[in-house]
Amino acid sequence: MSTKHNIITFLLLLLLISSPQTLFCVSTTNSPPTVCIVGSGIAGSSVAHFLRRYSTQALSDGIQIRIFERSGVVGGRMATVSVAGDTFEAGASILHSKNYHAVNFTQLLGLKMKRPPKSEDSMSIGIWDGNKFVFRTLQVNSKSPLVQKIVSFANSIYLFIRYGSSLLKMERFVESAVDRFLKYYEDFDARPVFETVEEMLKWAGLFNLTTRTLQDELIDAKLSVSLIDELVTVITRINYGQSVSISGLAGAVSLAGSGGGLWAVEGGNWQMAAGLINHSDVLLHLNEEIKSISYQEKFYELNSTMGNSYLCEVTVVATPLEEVNIHFMPLVSVPDRKLQHTHVTFVRGLLNPVYFGLQAVTDIPQLVGTMEDPNLPFSSISILKQYNEKDITYKLFSRKPMTDALLDNIFSMRKDTIRIDWGAYPFYRAPEVFAPFILDGQHLYYVNTFENAASTMETSAVAAENVARLILSRYFSEASLSSSKLRTSAEEVLHVDL
Repeated sequence: MSTKHNIITFLLLLLLISSPQTLFCVSTTNSPPTVCIVGSGIAGSSVAHFLRRYSTQALSDGIQIRIFERSGVVGGRMATVSVAGDTFEAGASILHSKNYHAVNFTQLLGLKMKRPPKSEDSMSIGIWDGNKFVFRTLQVNSKSPLVQKIVSFANSIYLFIRYGSSLLKMERFVESAVDRFLKYYEDFDARPVFETVEEMLKWAGLFNLTTRTLQDELIDAKLSVSLIDELVTVITRINYGQSVSISGLAGAVSLAGSGGGLWAVEGGNWQMAAGLINHSDVLLHLNEEIKSISYQEKFYELNSTMGNSYLCEVTVVATPLEEVNIHFMPLVSVPDRKLQHTHVTFVRGLLNPVYFGLQAVTDIPQLVGTMEDPNLPFSSISILKQYNEKDITYKLFSRKPMTDALLDNIFSMRKDTIRIDWGAYPFYRAPEVFAPFILDGQHLYYVNTFENAASTMETSAVAAENVARLILSRYFSEASLSSSKLRTSAEEVLHVDL
């Protein structure tokens, strides 16, 4: 009898060993439910954070959260590069003073805000059309704070002389959009949870901005053609790599990202994602790409390229579907969407003044923006740091890769060159069409559908908060939400100077 039992045990072990090397994380009715999140950028890390924050202690202790990241680092499109020992933002770079979730994350995690130096107020700007500078601000090479303040004031007058009251009209247009966006920080009693992006935008009064182009909106706002073709175009090309034909809401967000009160996280914005993940008791799977998601009645089975399988009651896709190759079963239907790739090139060297028809490097504006022309090889060139007169680190944005031959034409000397290709944001075209937050009518969620409205770190966090509320209300029931934790971000940052 003992021998027969040993043989059966041996055969069972042999069967297990001979099966595919698959790890199953099985949930039962007695085990805590698992929420699986694909993507470790600001969207995925924010979902994890808000799930923990808005749950009762008992529920939070009973939820297991897994985050899957196909690369070896967290942060998604937030990343840094090192040039000459200095760290620079390579991806999502700037935050607005009214980005309340980002402000809260920074305070919660003990991170430091880095604001632009005062010298940037007097930064010289030039608008290049491929042959000449159609507009240039005053440029004075002085480190004196008084001189810089005078130059900044003079340039403000110079801009007003060129564009007139259209500058004020543009400011009012942006402020109107920002004020409506602030509704997403209101208390839960006044702010519902949304199953579609359309509902979310209509509630805040922002939906109509996604149905028309930025150009049409600005023309209706009585902005001058010169301001739209020059300064506004420069801004949209820098921030979204696109023209003023982008949808109105994305354009308003882009213009807001060119104003005052901007900041970043000291040491890199990616630290927000890393900190939220560490703060949210997450099982993190680095270098593990999810290749398929299948619905199995009560669970989703996630299969990875490492041969592992995971069973999750709730699954959240927190990365653009265009940039991954996930097979869904059953299939999910989402509108076709093209991503605008932005090529970021860092060069340590020296620009060639001859390329710009100038005599000296010092004559080149510190920020060179460009008009809308498909033949122009770059969107912008800006100085990140100047070590001496012949050693400067620059950052270039372009829609296509910058070849060595092209760079050798633009630069007279190059010491270091770093190239990065980002699937940065959607290619905006009005009217925008949105995938639902809930992809299958069950518990498969998609955060990045909101990017068709506007793509920033903060909009990703806003969408992530809504998805976390959806999960808690639909899967765990509204009663599970902790009323003591339902403080809005606006309430927490009332002390912030607006």
